[in-house]
Amino acid sequence: MESEFVTTPFGRRPMSLAMLLRQRRGEAMEAGTRRNKWKLFRSVCEARAELDVTDRALMVLDALLSFYPEDELSSERGLVVFPSNVQLCLRARGMAAATLRRHLAVLVEAGLISRKDSPNGKRYVRRGREGEIGEAYGFSLAPLLARATEIEAIAARIADDRQLLRGMKERLTICRRDIAKLICAAVEEAIPGDWARLSSTFHALLQSIPRAATLESLSPILEELETIRLGVINTLESPEKHRIASTNESQIERHIQNSNPESISESEPGLETVQEANRDLEPSSRLDRREPGVAGNGSRTTAGTNAGELKSFPLGMVVQACPDIVDYGPGGRIASWRDLMTAAAVVHSMLGASASAYEEAACVMGPQNAAVVMACILQRGGCINSAGGYLRDLTRRAKRGEFALGPMLMALLRTKDRFEVGLEEGCRKVNFGTEPGAPARQNGVR
Repeated sequence: MESEFVTTPFGRRPMSLAMLLRQRRGEAMEAGTRRNKWKLFRSVCEARAELDVTDRALMVLDALLSFYPEDELSSERGLVVFPSNVQLCLRARGMAAATLRRHLAVLVEAGLISRKDSPNGKRYVRRGREGEIGEAYGFSLAPLLARATEIEAIAARIADDRQLLRGMKERLTICRRDIAKLICAAVEEAIPGDWARLSSTFHALLQSIPRAATLESLSPILEELETIRLGVINTLESPEKHRIASTNESQIERHIQNSNPESISESEPGLETVQEANRDLEPSSRLDRREPGVAGNGSRTTAGTNAGELKSFPLGMVVQACPDIVDYGPGGRIASWRDLMTAAAVVHSMLGASASAYEEAACVMGPQNAAVVMACILQRGGCINSAGGYLRDLTRRAKRGEFALGPMLMALLRTKDRFEVGLEEGCRKVNFGTEPGAPARQNGVR
């Protein structure tokens, strides 16, 4: 049986009050205390950070537990293990002797084991006539068993915090997905609101999410995101927005998806949806829509109509979605629509789009919208083989009323959010805003 006297260290290692208290705590455990050693070891691994032990020290503790002959640690039996350094190094996955001694000291300082040194400093056991253990010298596991309840409580709390953090991350992901898609829907449905500013605030908030997230760091961010989501929903659910949604619903029900493989995109909403929304909002300023494809020299009349119908967006939103265009502006900045159109004139030549293609796009879409399209093409230049062919195709679709800038800009805004799950993922082999799995397009897009 183990000695009840205090064991002082062998050799030149000094005795300290902390060592005395740890030994007394190990001896003061309640009678009948039992724990499965491997379950207790898993709790120690869970609570490793708060116990201030390293993963290598846990490897040494694992090796020490393997020398205990029973699966259950019990205060009624001896808790001293006495392996040699050679055997302990082998059980510790070949750890060097010097490293082993260092991590044994870490376990002692953490109060998980204690030393019970023999008179000569060796580890051994004295047995009785029938083989029972009389006196053992080595490392005592009594401190580990004495702290079993404390360690299990720490491990349970850490597991609960991890579960709460997982749930908070799930709520955060759903919340930011909702906000991104609601803003996109508001822009596509032409609902009045400062969506560019809200989108900028939303993306800035996402950028503040730390890489190593904790409950304390995520909680305020989640509260702000939920506030933004509630504000967007309230805006969309106002009586006027219900009236606009009812008008657009009939248009969506009669929508026939174009399956022509020559088309670049099938997922961008036609101008009919935007036009109906604009008619409801500003009935007096809506331009009469003309039939596309009239006589060849009547292109200027058609162009003027389409330019008036194609929805424009704030310059700040365009620059945020297409930051690469800023490098080509006067003085390396875009401060006005004139600067954007100047940069677009440089970019279309650089990308190989002919002057006639750009002039036609400006006539059909309007100079500002044509410049926005060139900025989008530059931003996604790695996904487009022929900028000129792509620009001409967009121009033809704008003439037919099948092109809108909203999905293109929102797709570029979503790609800037590296934390967004389930939204736009890299460069697609289809046009901006198309659904995953859509067939590949021609006309210069790969």
